Amino acid sequence: MSYDGDAHHAVAAGQRPAGARPATIRPRPHRTASRPLGRGALRSAAFLAAGALAVPLLAGCGEDEKPPAPLAGQDIAPAARSLVADGSTLKWAVDALPETLNTFQADADAGTGRVAQAVLPSMFRLDANGRPVANPAYLESAEVIETEPRQVVLYKLNQQAVWSDGREIGAADFVAQWRALSGRNSAYWTARNAGYDRIAKIERGDNDLQVRVTFSRPYADWKSLFSPLYPKDVTGTPDAFNDGARRKLKVTAGPFRVEKVDTANKDVVLTRNPRWWGRPAKLEKIVLHAVPRDQRAAALADGSVDLAEVDAADAQRVGLAHRAGGTGTPLQGGGRTAVKKLGQQALRDVEIRKSLEPAYTQLALNGAGGPLADERVRRAVARALDRVELARLVLTPLGLPAVPVGSHLALSGQAAYADNSGALGAQDAKEAQALLADAGWVRGGPLKEQHKTQKAAGSEHHGEDVSQGGEDGAYIVGEDDKGNRHGTAGDQHTDPHLAREGRAGGAPGAYAPKGTAAPAAAPAGPLAKDGKPLALRFVLPSGPGSDTLNSVAERISAMLEQVGIRATITKVSDESYFKDHIAAGDYDLALYSWPATAFPATDARPVYAKPLPAADGSVNVEQNYTRVGTDQVDQLFDQAATTLDEDEARDLIKKADSRIWAAAGSIPLYQRPQLVGARRNVVNAGAFGFQTPVYEDMGFLKKGAKVSPAPGKDKG
Repeated sequence: MSYDGDAHHAVAAGQRPAGARPATIRPRPHRTASRPLGRGALRSAAFLAAGALAVPLLAGCGEDEKPPAPLAGQDIAPAARSLVADGSTLKWAVDALPETLNTFQADADAGTGRVAQAVLPSMFRLDANGRPVANPAYLESAEVIETEPRQVVLYKLNQQAVWSDGREIGAADFVAQWRALSGRNSAYWTARNAGYDRIAKIERGDNDLQVRVTFSRPYADWKSLFSPLYPKDVTGTPDAFNDGARRKLKVTAGPFRVEKVDTANKDVVLTRNPRWWGRPAKLEKIVLHAVPRDQRAAALADGSVDLAEVDAADAQRVGLAHRAGGTGTPLQGGGRTAVKKLGQQALRDVEIRKSLEPAYTQLALNGAGGPLADERVRRAVARALDRVELARLVLTPLGLPAVPVGSHLALSGQAAYADNSGALGAQDAKEAQALLADAGWVRGGPLKEQHKTQKAAGSEHHGEDVSQGGEDGAYIVGEDDKGNRHGTAGDQHTDPHLAREGRAGGAPGAYAPKGTAAPAAAPAGPLAKDGKPLALRFVLPSGPGSDTLNSVAERISAMLEQVGIRATITKVSDESYFKDHIAAGDYDLALYSWPATAFPATDARPVYAKPLPAADGSVNVEQNYTRVGTDQVDQLFDQAATTLDEDEARDLIKKADSRIWAAAGSIPLYQRPQLVGARRNVVNAGAFGFQTPVYEDMGFLKKGAKVSPAPGKDKG
């Protein structure tokens, strides 16, 4: 998961909170188990950030029910291969040099996912609706051929598919990966094993091109497996798995291969694979270059990179420059880099491609203790929110559809999506106040002496940045402006399922200034119970790129104030935000993101599973950082994971989502914006949305060739 200052990802590990970061890999999130988790769950946020390496949805739709359309399509400047020049190098910005090239390890990140997509087999890839489709480069077919006495899936491999060393891709590779990821051998340091732990055996079929996978228990999400598939050289032994693929991948099987990982220049260099049997890659090289977020606009302008995700503020600067005729505007990175004057031609060569990321931002409510342990108070918080207004705050200034997310388990476009928010109810201040009154919170009661800063439910404060204003970095919305100052950003440690927040959403001037009066008169004061005011601690990251989260949090705080709930915003360093606060439970309210997944029964279960006592007396929360869960939700996930009827699985997921809404542990707000700066002649690349990128088609437009812009596309 990821708070994602820009929300990139999140983790949902079955056994271990993948040391993940928000989809980008987070430092290992907090885990209760002593050994590395099983399969993290929401497949690595890394994949999401990379454009969906993992395969998401298995459930299909009934004949009479069409899936909803994605709210925004991909924006990649599509061009026929005949219009794409042969050769040249695409320089693509990533957040950091990958710590590992093994996507099944806890510290895999978005860069890891991009490499895997370009150089490794993936049995299934995602389509524009976030649904898995067989990848013809590797598969002729894959289907369930038996259900009794056990489920058997037969993979028929493309007869041309070979590893870069000339060996055919086959059953031996499937067997080695299964044994490495099954969870039965603790010598393998894996971040996730869900699905692989249900396999009973793997064997060769009628010939070398067939692989039979027999499951010990029915597994609905079988399409999530073997995507990516590593060669047996990587998965065959613990040493090779744990260390051999961290900086090198000697054997690959994609349109590209790994030439080198250049730590000095912070580059991963991918070159054409001479043994690739598919359509040849148009590019000679792809260089994944680590560029800080606050330096990307300048890097695009001076040609250091050709493609990069950017912040909303930088996207607006580019748009303003285009509308002003390309006369140039100063670019500055969050106040941390020198202002760079861009020339007319440089600005003219850059455009912003935009869509919605396959991830959503949520308000998390810590139900472990304090006022939010009471479901009535959580429901009151939810009923106080105007989610439409919050979505508009972030998305309308960017020209993206401002529609609140109605599901925890799928996004519009996916077959499992349905707006189940009705299980909780729409915004209703009177209903929120009635719920609070029923929970014993009344106005005007006697108050005992209180400390200035309220403590979060059930945990201690860690790493708060006192420089953020007030005591312990806390401030109350509308009282002063100290909370807007940013401290130094630390490493982004978050759960692999998290998605980053803030960097991509919103822009200067998009939000009402702090202290702006709410539509209705504010209540006389906070509610109280047993001599204590109803005050919640709202924890946020303080580093560059957190502007969107700050603005959303301030608006939420103002909405809560209207029903008598005082929310005190506390800023903490980016480095400690997830590790010491979200994962540790040291917060009352927080904002972070989760990626969408095509396999919610498997990947989302750890995010919403009911916390259980561990053998050492601690509580195992898996990736459920709100600590709110129910037995019924767990049962619905289990049923959905074992049914092979796609319609039934989809219906079970929708029922589970309704129960999650009713428990009010987390409130989905909006789908995250995806903004990508690109050189104008870069084609078949940009804001991919749900769809897995087609690396062999990326490249630069031939001189003189033209591509028609998408309908309604504003290149500024």
